[in-house]
Formats: sequence, structure tokens, C-alpha cells
Amino acid sequence: MKDPPTRKEIEIQGCIEVPPDTAADKFIDSFLAWVESKGLSFGGGFREIIDGHYVNRDGSPGKLVSEE
Repeated sequence: MKDPPTRKEIEIQGCIEVPPDTAADKFIDSFLAWVESKGLSFGGGFREIIDGHYVNRDGSPGKLVSEE
């Protein structure tokens, strides 16, 4: 009989649409707090998208999402 798994993960791929005035870092903090409040953890990254473009570190528009 096979032992049950000791670890299970679910990979999430997608976007969450938020109001335009939502600060990405504030949203991420709230999202992580919610995840942790459920006794879960999150590993991965976040990328901000505005009008279909990834946002560069300096705040300027980057590549179109459709180009990746």
C-alpha cells in the first residue's frame, strides 16, 4: 500500500482584476495575509499589468502580455 503524500501544492496561473487605483504592494500584502490566515503558504511571484502591459520596475510600461 502506498503511503499518502506528505506535501501537496496547487499551481495558480492567472490574473486578478482590481480597480485602477489599487496599489500592487497593498494588494499583494492583503492576498498573502488571506492565504496565511487559512494556514496556507504561497511561493511564487507577482507581476503588475496595466492596460495589457507588464509594468517595469521603474513604473514604465513594459512588454505587452500577449507578447509572452
